[in-house]
Amino acid sequence: MALRLTVIGTGYLGATHAACMADLGFEVVGLDVDAGKVARLAAGDLPFYEPGLEPLLRRGLENGRLRFTTSVEEAAEFGDVHFLCVGTPQRAGEYAADLTYVEDAVTALAPLLRRPAIIVGKSTVPVGTAARLAARVAKLAPAGDDVLLAWNPEFLREGYAVQDTERPDRIVVGLPPDPESAERAERALREVYANPLAVGTPFITTDYATSELVKVSANAFLATKISFINAMAEVCEAAHADVTKLSEALSHDDRIGGKFLGPGLGFGGGCLPKDIRAFMARAGELGVDQALTFLREVDEINIRRRIRMVDLARHLLGGSFIGRTVGVLGAAFKPNSDDVRDSPALDVAASIRAQGAKVTVYDPQAMENARRAQPTLEFGSSALDAVRDAHAVLLLTEWREFRDMDPATLAGVVAERKIVDGRNALDPETWRAAGWTYRALGRP
Repeated sequence: MALRLTVIGTGYLGATHAACMADLGFEVVGLDVDAGKVARLAAGDLPFYEPGLEPLLRRGLENGRLRFTTSVEEAAEFGDVHFLCVGTPQRAGEYAADLTYVEDAVTALAPLLRRPAIIVGKSTVPVGTAARLAARVAKLAPAGDDVLLAWNPEFLREGYAVQDTERPDRIVVGLPPDPESAERAERALREVYANPLAVGTPFITTDYATSELVKVSANAFLATKISFINAMAEVCEAAHADVTKLSEALSHDDRIGGKFLGPGLGFGGGCLPKDIRAFMARAGELGVDQALTFLREVDEINIRRRIRMVDLARHLLGGSFIGRTVGVLGAAFKPNSDDVRDSPALDVAASIRAQGAKVTVYDPQAMENARRAQPTLEFGSSALDAVRDAHAVLLLTEWREFRDMDPATLAGVVAERKIVDGRNALDPETWRAAGWTYRALGRP
């Protein structure tokens, strides 16, 4: 009999995992305490934008392999494998992760597990969390040792989440210390991931602590790489060099590579910023805070890019935003997403407005979220609407729609042909040939 899966938490990670597991042929129940979210998902309405995911959601609902519930009892009775996909936000006023949702989910589920089951954590947690939760499960679950805990970190990229779930570049599983329990958990997860394993996806088994460290270490490395090239952009600006050519040259070195080496406004979103801060906090608790002090500078470099973007735009407008109109293209923290959490684009737009400019923002997918996050900003119905009568245009999220813009078309609606390319996404010569004053971070 095939394993039946539950997914606890139906936010970005959980909804994606549930729909993709149903698409891979499993019967899946998604569980959430938010009745409104459950109702939307049950109606086939995805609460966020992710390319290719909504058709999978609807197909799973239509063929009966996927359903959603608010009942913990129903999920506990149904599932053989319970995936823990709840959020771990940054704790208010601190760097550390808030594990309230993870702990509450385990506390609610474990006492209802009266037959063999496996709880599989996918949430990003500080190292040491899994071992502590395993002890709690062992204490609370009526089935006792027949309920196991494993840790299986997620590596989703927003905009590519379906691909990353169904065809991941690796599967990492932290197993219980008892050999018999480890064998049983591994066997179950190999069944869950049979499709990607069949095409050669690496399956890496390890202990709890190492599996927890894999995700935060990966995010720390990627954040470091982004901030490295943006630090070089600061040097390039001072030396009148071109950071895009520098990045291109570095990318041909196989030891470095070109991914995450794009200079610009820096990173944001719901993962990298809060994960590297939580990593630093946990290192401090473990007494090895000096090992990660470099991440503080990584974070600070990232924030400095936003400040530098505002300074560059102000300089382009003669030293002041007062009485000026600025059109901002982009609100999401990255293209192919509607996520505005810690968005550099919205941060810059809000800062410029606070300094006296009229700021109008447009994003192809993130308008609703942006309005909620920054209600004092103005919003356009299109890119042209956002830049109408603007004294400066700022490209802050590199959607293809913006990369493909015709400078002559925009020139017909702006007050002044001035553009700041915050993502180094445009061809400077094309825009300058069309009469625009072009500026970008890290370029002459």
